Amino acid sequence: MAETTRPMRRQDIRRENEKAILLAAEKVFAEAGFGGATMQLIADLAGLPKANLHYYFATKEELYRSVVQNIFEIWLQAANCFDAARGPVDGISAYIDAKMEISRRHPDGSKVWASEVMHGAPVLQDYMESTLREWTDGRVEIIGRWIEEGKMDPVDPRHLLYMLWATTQHYADFGHQIETLNGGKSLSDRQWREAKENIKRVILTGIGAQPV
Repeated sequence: MAETTRPMRRQDIRRENEKAILLAAEKVFAEAGFGGATMQLIADLAGLPKANLHYYFATKEELYRSVVQNIFEIWLQAANCFDAARGPVDGISAYIDAKMEISRRHPDGSKVWASEVMHGAPVLQDYMESTLREWTDGRVEIIGRWIEEGKMDPVDPRHLLYMLWATTQHYADFGHQIETLNGGKSLSDRQWREAKENIKRVILTGIGAQPV
């Protein structure tokens, strides 16, 4: 007997449409910026009527905020490794691995965030002053504890975080430059592994991280 396919439920359809819209919006905002992006361009790329787009996101600003918050939420999940780690070797290594994978798989989202910050965060300043600040303070506290326990050198936790962000997000924000210097080709799986290992070696050695 032929296998029957269960119709998609309404919430499944909504989830798939929102995913398609966010992916399309990431690309359009990354390439055109907030000012140059239009809801029509995003709808066309998502393969949906413009009316459907407005059903899910009433305004361009609402969609833009969703795109930026989405990439930040993905970054937050990557940082969970800090909370569970016994020390900087485990925690920072796992964080670098996770952030590099995000740069590989969500380069457009990272570019949108970078552009927003470089323009003074006109849309998301409130988000940066609340969610980002709270998250950063929590990671600073963890790094400070590792320092007090003698598991790493006494470096400034905030500057360490800035260095981690700059290094890992470079592979997304400046992906075209990296591809150009790689002979016009995207990094291979092997090259991504080598990049992760090199970053971890430089960072962990530089902060004198001690295995637990």
